[in-house]
Amino acid sequence: MTRPGSGGVGSASRAATVAGDVPPTGGPTTGARKGAGAAPGAATPPGGPLHLDALGPGGPFRSRERLTINDVAGTPIAELSLVPRLFVHRAMAALRRAETMPADERLAALARAGEAFEHGAPAGITTEEYTHLVSRMSGMPISVVRSAVRGIARSLAGAGPDARCARPAAAVESWSDPATRQGSAVWTRRADVFAVHAAGNHPGVHSLWPEALAYGYRVAVRPSRREPLTPYRLVTALRDAGFGADQVVLLPTDHAVADDILREADLSMVYGGDEVVRKYGQVGTVLPQGPGRSKILISGEDWRAHLDMIVDSVADEGGTACVNATAVYVEGDPTPLAEALAERLAAIPSLPPQDPGAVLPTQPVDAARAVERYLLDHAGDATAWLGGDGVVDPLPGGGAVLRPAVFQVGRADAPQTGIELGFPCVWVAPWSAADGVGPLRDTLVLTAITQDDLLVNRLVEDPSISNVYLGDHPTYWMRPDIPHDGYLGEFLMRTKAVIRD
Repeated sequence: MTRPGSGGVGSASRAATVAGDVPPTGGPTTGARKGAGAAPGAATPPGGPLHLDALGPGGPFRSRERLTINDVAGTPIAELSLVPRLFVHRAMAALRRAETMPADERLAALARAGEAFEHGAPAGITTEEYTHLVSRMSGMPISVVRSAVRGIARSLAGAGPDARCARPAAAVESWSDPATRQGSAVWTRRADVFAVHAAGNHPGVHSLWPEALAYGYRVAVRPSRREPLTPYRLVTALRDAGFGADQVVLLPTDHAVADDILREADLSMVYGGDEVVRKYGQVGTVLPQGPGRSKILISGEDWRAHLDMIVDSVADEGGTACVNATAVYVEGDPTPLAEALAERLAAIPSLPPQDPGAVLPTQPVDAARAVERYLLDHAGDATAWLGGDGVVDPLPGGGAVLRPAVFQVGRADAPQTGIELGFPCVWVAPWSAADGVGPLRDTLVLTAITQDDLLVNRLVEDPSISNVYLGDHPTYWMRPDIPHDGYLGEFLMRTKAVIRD
């Protein structure tokens, strides 16, 4: 499962169309033009769409096979080069041959890249231009994109200390530590090459994988074709900061070539929906990042004192993240809470994503209609407090806002509570002690308002519940030094025994 926002939202459609079917060719080129961004409400960026090249071991590469990336209104704003299978194999081989940078150089370069990503103009794209373009591409409110920029910069600057949080207390970082003269565990990489199939529903997913660079991995990123600008600008910043072209690469591909990246890597992280979890869940070299299905439980307390927290948990980040609450369980009658929640969420305005006051996500109209159909087709016998007549609100300038939905189900184990969509959509259900922890399982974050310590013990010990927040803490709360879905280092690293004279 992912940091805000997760790649587990299966209904979010890509705002892209294939630009042609010619065989990929081409050679090294420069990156995007300086000043190529667009102001809010602008059409195609001045001078035509941005060229988002692959970033291989030989430098930027512009292929003949490209994908046109549209904004949510259908206006082309970028062209993404798609690389062929041979290019992928050569790039992955270059990563494997490369030497790992010294640790102090890696951490210094990460800090420089974070500063440039937040305040500079990697690939000639200023932060202001970048935030407007990503908001237009993804439909994410611009305030969320700006917050993600700060979060990515913070993760790069703190990658060293954050990476050390996963290290066992008995282990040291290097064989040269004095402790190894008497024998010690040493914290070391499991492998050398790490690959990421990134999500495009939220820029914040790119705050996690740079930690692999801090550990000394060489990294290949396959960007989402929905929003490839964030990894393009980030990889450019990392290279400008000192990481060689054989240390981190950006490999946009079509679906037929995507699995080649995973096969050529030692370890991989893949974002997606339930199908990704089913495909890779039993593959020891792949870390799937699937739906969060985060939940709130109100047991033995008055929900009215926690309504602000519940509303925020559902709607923060536009409801696009795996840490957004998708189900709320109430001991007793859930009807008053469902009604109050619907009233609060209905008051959120529909605004274009570039508007500073925007809260809700925007999609191309056809994609939004597809999400709406899925919701209404699967709501079944649930009672609609909000969204029963639809959730699509077309904008005058193109695209459509996905408005909140609140549905009430009749029992704690209702199958609808497992539906996670990329906007504020919440299922309100009754719960009693007789229902136990069963309905609360398979959860990234569970916020529990309860005084029942025996229940808390069961929640914390349940292996399918990744995080338990007790009290008035929103499901989206997180801190870089606290595990999200475990530490990434738990997957990338291992201990080995070293003793020396």
